[in-house]
Amino acid sequence: MNTVLIIVAALVILNLVSFGLMAYDKHCAKAGKWRIPEKTLFIAAACFGALGGILGMTICRHKTRHWYFRLFFPVLLVLQVALLVFGYGRFVNP
Repeated sequence: MNTVLIIVAALVILNLVSFGLMAYDKHCAKAGKWRIPEKTLFIAAACFGALGGILGMTICRHKTRHWYFRLFFPVLLVLQVALLVFGYGRFVNP
C-alpha cells in the first residue's frame, strides 16, 4: 500500500508542476515577459506530467494552436497510462 501512495503522490506532484509551467508560461505570454522554452514544457509532460500539460492547455488555453502540443501531449498521456497499468504488476508485485 505504501508503494501505491508514493506513486500517486509522485504523479500528482509531476502533473501539478506540468500544469503550473503551462499556466505560468501563459501568464508570461500575456505580460510580455521571458517565456518558458517549449522543450521544458515537453520535458515536464514526458516525465509523467502529460495530464497536467493537457489540463494546462485546456484550462489556460495555451499552446492549443501548435499541432505538436495537441498531438504529442495526448500520445504521451496514453503511453504513460499504459506504462503505469502494465508496469505496476511487474515492478510493484513481482
